[in-house]
Amino acid sequence: MSPTPMDTAPTPAAAPTRDRVLAQTRFETGTLLRNGEQLLVALVLPAMALVGLALSQSPSLGPDSRIDVAVPGVLALAVISTAFTGQAISTAFDRRYGVLRLLGVSPLGRNGLLVAKALAVLTIELLQFVVIGALGLAFGWHPRWIGLLPAILLTLVGTWAFVALALLLAGTLRAEGVLALANLIWVTLLGLGGVIVPPSQMPAGLSHVAALLPSGALGSGLRVAFIDGRLSAIPLLVLVAWGVVATVLASRTFRWSD
Repeated sequence: MSPTPMDTAPTPAAAPTRDRVLAQTRFETGTLLRNGEQLLVALVLPAMALVGLALSQSPSLGPDSRIDVAVPGVLALAVISTAFTGQAISTAFDRRYGVLRLLGVSPLGRNGLLVAKALAVLTIELLQFVVIGALGLAFGWHPRWIGLLPAILLTLVGTWAFVALALLLAGTLRAEGVLALANLIWVTLLGLGGVIVPPSQMPAGLSHVAALLPSGALGSGLRVAFIDGRLSAIPLLVLVAWGVVATVLASRTFRWSD
């Protein structure tokens, strides 16, 4: 039997890895931006928190300029919103509906999917920093621009730590549990995690705990970067420790499907 045209047609080749990752990154970013609940947590609530802090005198943020202390804290909150809360919820529901399992065996692969998710988080964070930074400047924020490089380093390490924590949560619990717990953790860190209120302004016992949390470390590190223009080693080490532990645990416990 002679071969048919379909038999002799070349098999379509998969797109290069870079193109696959970038395409998935655009999809992940668009999904986050189109999701009203996640957009509320990632952008609207941090912006409202900054406006509220700028226009009020409570809670006390310490002796430094109020807006100079508030903006780095809100930037840290934005990172937590996207890297932890948003990723935990979206990943948990992707796992529930079989999306992770499907993409994991596609040409994109598991590593490509994880890279795309990380790039999508960084893209959203860039948008958050532009919006919140512009809003802060409008309220009189005067950052030390020399601290931008330390702030970028802390943001990258903080993003790694919170994404790892998000995957640890999303890969072990059911989607409904992740939805409730991720939002509860966000609210708890907002009030008691040293993000908005510096640990130094919290009660003695709580301040020590907050300083050792990734939220308190990121908030403190960004405040030192933008107020003093330098890198604070202790917050960086705390974030690295959380990132390493969460990554190891997530790699051992993450389930790609329910």
